[in-house]
Amino acid sequence: MTSLPDRGVSSSSSDPLCEGNIAPCSSSSEQKEDCSLKQSKTSILSCVFNSPFNIFEVHQDSSANKSPKSSSGSYDWSRVLRRIVCSGSMWRFLGTSKVLTSSDVWFLGKCYKLSSEESSSDSDSESGHATFLEDFSSRIWITYRRGFDAISDSKYTSDVNWGCMVRSSQMLVAQALIFHHLGRSWRRPSEKPYNPEYIGILHMFGDSEACAFSIHNLLQAGNSYGLAAGSWVGPYAMCRAWQTLVRTNREQHEVVDGNESFPMALYVVSGDEDGERGGAPVVCIDVAAQLCCDFKGQSTWSPILLLVPLVLGLDKINPRYIPLLKETFTFPQSLGILGGKPGTSTYIAGVQDDRALYLDPHEVQMNLDFINVISNSCLFNGALSSHSQQWQHKKTAKRGVFSTSQAVDIAADNIEADTSSYHCSTVRDLALDLIDPSLAIGFYCRDKDDFDDFCSRATELVDKANGAPLFTVVQSVQPSKQMYNQDDVLGISGDGNINVEDLDASGETGEEEWQIL
Repeated sequence: MTSLPDRGVSSSSSDPLCEGNIAPCSSSSEQKEDCSLKQSKTSILSCVFNSPFNIFEVHQDSSANKSPKSSSGSYDWSRVLRRIVCSGSMWRFLGTSKVLTSSDVWFLGKCYKLSSEESSSDSDSESGHATFLEDFSSRIWITYRRGFDAISDSKYTSDVNWGCMVRSSQMLVAQALIFHHLGRSWRRPSEKPYNPEYIGILHMFGDSEACAFSIHNLLQAGNSYGLAAGSWVGPYAMCRAWQTLVRTNREQHEVVDGNESFPMALYVVSGDEDGERGGAPVVCIDVAAQLCCDFKGQSTWSPILLLVPLVLGLDKINPRYIPLLKETFTFPQSLGILGGKPGTSTYIAGVQDDRALYLDPHEVQMNLDFINVISNSCLFNGALSSHSQQWQHKKTAKRGVFSTSQAVDIAADNIEADTSSYHCSTVRDLALDLIDPSLAIGFYCRDKDDFDDFCSRATELVDKANGAPLFTVVQSVQPSKQMYNQDDVLGISGDGNINVEDLDASGETGEEEWQIL
């Protein structure tokens, strides 16, 4: 993952650093000293302006823009500095946000006008980069962790390199809980003490069996769908794991540390023959109503979380679905997408033009002490040689050694807790046509009116699909196409569920042709 120098900064810049033209040093002793000083400053700058300060980053094709290797050390360091200056790192340090484009950003149902020339009377539109970044950095960010108690009977005390789908799903569900308890307009406060409900939500995603929605409990709940420590799973299996975990918590009638474990109904939307064997997923209004009534125990509508697993292609996503996926982010009920590049799950929370904006569960979190160690080492231990060592550390970090945070256990009543590891101000983006075709969309509906609005928007989206909708909406289940038996509606696993034997290594069925049109 690298920064994107050709978006937001003109490629025709006359800056010699951005053009790659490094002027050679003269052979005179005075100029040699000056050159040495410049190299030292270059090293210090490259240490200070490192990746944690980036505002926007982007996936790029690893085969693009390759340049021949050079045996010259000075040339290598000049390339490092050139990359830093042309990226968003320096602009962030100087207080100037580098943006992808000036186009509108749709982020979890909110539209942000990034162009200063545009204005809108739309109540759902807001302007300014700072406003968008405040919203983005307030979303719950859950990453790889290490040092937690072993998962079940395994020896795994870290989820590095295999837990990204679990972490992505935790992020999506965490946003649903934030929206439910604190509202869509909530922003992370800059000062302590924090809101008890906010702390309570973070506690539920801690890394121990005592936390309701920990990686430990999710893997246990999803065991019948192929979830296991050390194994990667697909979005469909992950959604079913959440369904099982929520049902189990409800059946136990337990309150975890004074907090409701899950204050809403959960509807995993599927189609004919449980969604994986044919037909686009179908949101059945009667099924949603029954789930809400069962949750409340009375004939009233409850908040509801909808998870819609989809397979939109074979090796890559079918382009006809991309405009439809983009439009789901305009829904006020949007919770984003579990998806990413093949084999690499992320939490996609917004779109801009043809790019997906996401939170990355694989990302390095480097604390201030570590940054200070790097800076001091560069200053006092010889700039170039020390920088070489630190650069090796950075490359090692990308391989996973430093790419994790320590396990976090925030007590439910600790309103003074350090929650910085649950938030990220680095916006990364990915081309929508590179997204893995196996994904899941999430929606949160607060009440009946909100659900009706969602159904109306979804129906309009079907009309724009030209015969290839993401999912459809119906009032009731057709008798000839029974999708749910009574046990399933009541939240009890029945024979209608997909067999584990039908799942491939990614957690999806091998029969993916049903949406390839």
